[in-house]
This record gives sequence, structure tokens and C-alpha cells, in this order.
Amino acid sequence: MIKTSDTPLAERMRPQNLNEYCGQSHLMDEGAPLRSLIEAGRVPSCILYGPPGVGKTTLVRLIAKCTERSLLEINAVTAKVAELRDLVEEARRLKTMGGGTSALAFVDELYHFNSSQQNVLLPSVEKGDLILIGTTTENPRYEINKTLLSRMVVFDLQPLAAPELLPLLRRALSDGERGLGKLEIQATDEVLLHIAASSGGDVRQALTRLEASASFVAATGGTTLTDESVARTVGSASIRFDRQGDDHYSIISAMIKSIRGSDPDAAVYWLARLLAGGEDIRFICRRILISAAEDIGLADPGAIQVAASATYAADMTGLPEARIILSEAVIYLASAPKSNSAYLAVDKASAEIEKGELQPVPRHLKPGGSGYLYPHDDPRHWLPQQYMEKPKRYYYPGELGYEQHIGARLRKFWRRFSEEK
Repeated sequence: MIKTSDTPLAERMRPQNLNEYCGQSHLMDEGAPLRSLIEAGRVPSCILYGPPGVGKTTLVRLIAKCTERSLLEINAVTAKVAELRDLVEEARRLKTMGGGTSALAFVDELYHFNSSQQNVLLPSVEKGDLILIGTTTENPRYEINKTLLSRMVVFDLQPLAAPELLPLLRRALSDGERGLGKLEIQATDEVLLHIAASSGGDVRQALTRLEASASFVAATGGTTLTDESVARTVGSASIRFDRQGDDHYSIISAMIKSIRGSDPDAAVYWLARLLAGGEDIRFICRRILISAAEDIGLADPGAIQVAASATYAADMTGLPEARIILSEAVIYLASAPKSNSAYLAVDKASAEIEKGELQPVPRHLKPGGSGYLYPHDDPRHWLPQQYMEKPKRYYYPGELGYEQHIGARLRKFWRRFSEEK
């Protein structure tokens, strides 16, 4: 049996030059901003922001190699303030020895630094004693000290699409030195694209899946990688999802906007993504309840009842059956007529209150006040009566679904409901 290196394929296949770098075309294609800066040797202090496995650490090492700068590495999770001071002193020493060329200080997961740790680096970044490159999976615009952030450029890195990963997987399978070429395993582009698509845009995951699948085929005497052998080895697709990170907010946002846009297929797809990622059912239910009130509202007053019933039923049932209940609710809401009139009405009233529009309660509406007319004494169950000292218009009925009937009824009672917005 041919023995391959114990070093993971993803580590062995790290690019040795800019042309081998995979993905991030908006930054790394010929003429793109970051590549141009690297080739000119003028890389600014920057933050590489993106999910795991999209090439952040690889890019830092390529920058150091291509610009011929010393690379000092430190991990933000374990670093102490004293270690940071040592790093700063070492950077100054290297700059002096290098004739004024600043070293690169690479801080992995920069967002873990507290303000004190970040402040240690500030003077050196400002004076150019070092070029700070931080990587982070959390949005630096919220997590990084604003004073430090103002001295750095943020480059956003994205998950890789399957076609972007295909050339790398081909090279990894055929490369006899760094890759899997010694195994002599063949695979069609279609199979490699399936591996790429199942990796969730994660380069490391794609190479790990390829290595495991190819090793399995070789170990069982095979010569061809197939969809079946891949499925047997690595199972289902890798789902990129972080309940505390950007994916959490992006996917729930996509589901709510799909409901608002009346697309039940998109809404149920994003629901399935949330469930597959292990999202808390109660969080999903809260968002469904809010959507029923905010986006469907009085166009279908039954929508919030459906959402509330689904919330109770899903909580009582639990997964996996709760997915069916949530699917029913999401499809119902997406298919229902839409109105945000209740949302706009309360916001308009709240805005006036915040500006100091605090009307006194009319005397006849107070407990025990005289002059109040009891609406049920009239056959219409309505009587003309003043309910605010200065009547104001906040609610404008929509024209879809049940709200048409609400508008027609109110126009019979109040003249202001015949006025245009």
C-alpha cells in the first residue's frame, strides 16, 4: 500500500505563490486591489475578515513571502500583554536590521483582543514600526477597537463557489509531490464539483473530503472516485453556520425577507438551513411571530394565530417533527396577503410621544368620568365620541386581504379615514 504523508492535504496544498491562490477574485485577480498592493510590496495594516477555510492565514503567509518581510505570529486567544510588548520590540529590532523595512505582525482571531491588548499595538501601527495583519471570523466593524480599526483596511473574504475550488481539487488529486498523485486515483470534474459543492465554500473542508474519499478508494483497491464512494466516506454536506455569528443573522434575515416577499419556496429553504445548522427553535418561532405581526398584520389577522399555534406546537413537539409545523407556518405566512400598517401606526404614534406629544386623557374617558357614551347602547355598536383631545391619524388600512373590510368599516365611522395619506 502506498503511504501518504501524515500532514493533512489542506496543509500540503497551501499555495506557494499568488497564482496558486484559490478564490477571492475581487481581491486577488490580476489588477485587483490586494494583489496589486502585494506585488508592489506596499501592503497596509489590514484585517482579513471571513468565515473559516476561505484562505485568510494562507494569504497572510503569501503576503510575507511575496513582499520578503519577516513574519511574526501570535494568537489572540492565548496572547498576554507582555507577549505583545515582546512582539513590538522584536518588530522594531527587525525594522532596524532590515534597513527600515517593517515586519508583518500576524494576529489570528484579532477580535479576541480586549482594549488593553489592542492598545499595546496602536503606537507601533501608527508609526509604522510594524504592519499589523489580523484575521477574524467576526465582523471587525463591531468587534475591534474603533481607534485601532481606523488605522487599518478591512478586506472581506467570501466562501468559495464550487467552480472556484475545482482547479485546486484537480491539482491536489494529480500532484505527486504535495497532493494525492501517488494514489493514482481518477475522478471526473462532476464528482470533484460535488465534493466542492458539499464543502460549504470551505477550502480546507473540500481538501479534507477529497483526501478522505481518495484514501478510502485506494485502501479498498479502487482506482476511480465516484459520488457513491464520496458519500460513503464523508456523508452529508458540510453546513456553514454559526449560531453566534454572521451566518445566524444572515440566514434568519433571508427567511424573513422571503416571507415578506411572498416567496414560500425561498422561505422554507432558509428555514431548512436554520434547522440543519442547529438553530434554536424558539429563536425561529420568535422571528415567525414578529413577521406575522409586522409583515402580514391585518391583511390576514389569522396569520398571528397560525404563528402562535406553530410556536406552541413546535415547542411541545420538538425536533425532528417540529420542522413540519414550522414549515407549515412559514409557507402560510409567505403565501398570505401583506400589510405593515399596524407596524407603521405604532411607530408613528411612538415617534410623536418621543417628541413630547403627551395628550391628557379626556375627562369622560377617565374611570368614573361623566359624559361617556356606551357604544353598545346603539344598534350600530358605535356612537360619535371623542377619544383623544386632539384627534390624530396613525393607522392607514392596507388594500389587501381582510384589511379592505377594516378600511371600509372605519370610513363609515370616521371622516379622517376617507382622507388620503
